[in-house]
Formats: sequence, structure tokens, C-alpha cells
Amino acid sequence: MSMLNVGDLAPALALADETGTIHDIANQRGQWTVVYFYPHDDTPGCTTEACQFNDAQPDVKVQGAAVWGVSPQGPESHRKFRDKYGLTFPLLCDEDHAVAEAYGAWAMKNSFGVEKMGLIRTTVLVGPDGTVAKAWSQVKADGHAAEVLAAIAELKAARA
Repeated sequence: MSMLNVGDLAPALALADETGTIHDIANQRGQWTVVYFYPHDDTPGCTTEACQFNDAQPDVKVQGAAVWGVSPQGPESHRKFRDKYGLTFPLLCDEDHAVAEAYGAWAMKNSFGVEKMGLIRTTVLVGPDGTVAKAWSQVKADGHAAEVLAAIAELKAARA
């Protein structure tokens, strides 16, 4: 699937976090939700991105938003990653990458000359109405959390 467009209804997303709690995008109506897809727990870029989203949590909450990290790893990997870095937002398990596919984050990648399907670092900002408010593909991890936070503030101001 290709990248989502602004105004598209956010695809269904109901995934368990590392504790087994299900997080369902349908239950997020009325709230901004940052759904960011990252390739692998505890790797340099993914750690940078997760820690920056974690550091931004006070500002994210002031904006009335939630952050959900999504990757293909299972609950044990997510639990270790959260514990190691003190992450305070849920990491969702998309082991069959079905949600990543629906959100346009699972695509052909070229790694060292080898083409294979894999997760593309992608973020989708879902608005309170359940539609895509903004989407980023092939995200650069460092500084992305601040970029997303600025987008939420800008979009909220525009809708006020």
C-alpha cells in the first residue's frame, strides 16, 4: 500500500503493547494520536526517536495527544526496550506487519544492494476525527519528535 493522504480515514489499528493491553485507534476519537512506525527495538536510530518522543511527553500531553510506537517485534523485545530507556508511551506489537502495510510503512527496501520488504520509518498523525492530519515517510529519527509536536500545535491552531 502507498502512503496515506491527509483526509484519509486512519486504517483500523488494534494492537497489543508489551503488557498485552490492546490499543485501538477507534477509541482515540476526540484526541490527537501520533502513530510512529520504527524498524527495530534498541537500535541507534530507533532509540534516538523513542527517547525524543519520550522526552516530549509533557508537551505532547499538553497538546491533548498520545504517542504510540509500532514495530514488528514482540512483547518481550518491547518490554526490554521500554524498561532500558524508561519509555512512558506504549510500544505496539505488529509482528505480522499487517498494520504497517495498511499505513504504508511496509515496503520494498534496498539495504546494501539487497532489495527486500521491510519497515520504512513512517509517522501518521491521526486527528481527533479519526482522519490522517499529517503523514511523514522515510523519517529521519533525530529531531522528528519536535517536528511532530510542532505540526500538532500548528494544526490545532488552524482548526481553532
